[in-house]
Amino acid sequence: MTDIDRRKFLGYAAAAGAGLFLTRGRAAGASRKKKESSDALRIALIGAGAQGQVLMNSCLKIPGVRFQAVCDIWEAYNMRRAQRMLEKFGQKVTAYEDYRQMLEREKGLDAVLIATPDFWHAPQTVDCLTAGLHVYCEKEMSNTLDGARRMVRAARQTGNLLQIGHQRRSNPRYIHCYRKLIREAGILGRITTVNGQWNRAVQPDNSWPKGAVIDGATLRKYGFRTMEEFRNWRWYRHLGGGPVVDLGSHQLDIYNWFLDARPKTVVASGGIGYYEGKTHEWFDSVLATFEYETRQGKVLAFYQTISTNSNQGYSESFMGDQGTLVISESASRGAAYREPAAPEWDRWVSLGILRAPAAEAKKQQTDAVLDVRETLAPPSFELPVKFDDPYHKPHLENFFNAVRGSEKLNCPPEIGYETAVTVLTVNKAVEAGKKITIDSREFAA
Repeated sequence: MTDIDRRKFLGYAAAAGAGLFLTRGRAAGASRKKKESSDALRIALIGAGAQGQVLMNSCLKIPGVRFQAVCDIWEAYNMRRAQRMLEKFGQKVTAYEDYRQMLEREKGLDAVLIATPDFWHAPQTVDCLTAGLHVYCEKEMSNTLDGARRMVRAARQTGNLLQIGHQRRSNPRYIHCYRKLIREAGILGRITTVNGQWNRAVQPDNSWPKGAVIDGATLRKYGFRTMEEFRNWRWYRHLGGGPVVDLGSHQLDIYNWFLDARPKTVVASGGIGYYEGKTHEWFDSVLATFEYETRQGKVLAFYQTISTNSNQGYSESFMGDQGTLVISESASRGAAYREPAAPEWDRWVSLGILRAPAAEAKKQQTDAVLDVRETLAPPSFELPVKFDDPYHKPHLENFFNAVRGSEKLNCPPEIGYETAVTVLTVNKAVEAGKKITIDSREFAA
């Protein structure tokens, strides 16, 4: 069908606790013995909340990795739930509240998965790298550019691997679209416009069981003032970046990747409207416009996050003078549309890069009767790559294979940093109320 085959990996099941700084004997940046392919990687999970559970469930489907420890400050809920789940798969782990204690005590760890709130990413990542461990850190890299920069530099200084969790970088459908449709076939022609959105329905703030409240001293120790902040940290400025950072970073990363460029300017608007009166500190909806200078010319890119309506869900559209690509992490969306005046795509269908429209769709086009003001809707060509695994599984596989030395990271920290600059600047543009020009030097950590 195509030359895209998802990567396979040898082993068993993955991840366990993590920490902040190391006092045990492994020196910072010490060379690590490469694991044999038959050896299970021993890993830890820091942060066993909703995203940590997603990573853990994906890891349990990957052979060649095994959880050794898990770390979470919510002992009565997240920690116990993770322990029970892993025990069902025959993986008995040691549980920790403080990841620093885990780093001091756990021996033989190879890697750590970090799925804590954004403001913890930089200190935890830096200390795990310094401890001699490879790190898979969820996006956003950090809630500050200074934190993200420290992560990049720690990976360079220690020589240990750092994968940032922009998982679309390892998704076989996205890889196919970038390599085959855009770079090889160039079926879109000159890309002029990009549209993207992540629209979510109204959701109540996360609550918690009355019998599972974290005491105030523990919350303060780990940077939270209340349980409300702990459970809804994405809405607070000192903890996260709001919906446009939480959701938009995934898709703006694709803008940079597919355009092979970084934005020159951004102008954005947003505010707290629907959720006014709640303790939310970040904007509930944001609209942003970017200007890119690519090898082909200028591109205008539009992006929105809406947290009050789920219509159209989430997807990205790349529009050129010869065609359009619509792609989403959701397997239910994804197709290419040829402009009527563009060259036929028969060659790309014969090469397996696209799948031709169904005969019925072609007939409807032929029989269409148009008003003088209408243009014929372009036929839909399907993407030939199917993907129905958990979304994070290929990205984790890529990370584990890189630890073994058989692959390169698909999202090293330098790429994650460029995305952090892109998305964090959106919030700055909203607050500034004017167009912000981004100096190209800002993308280098």
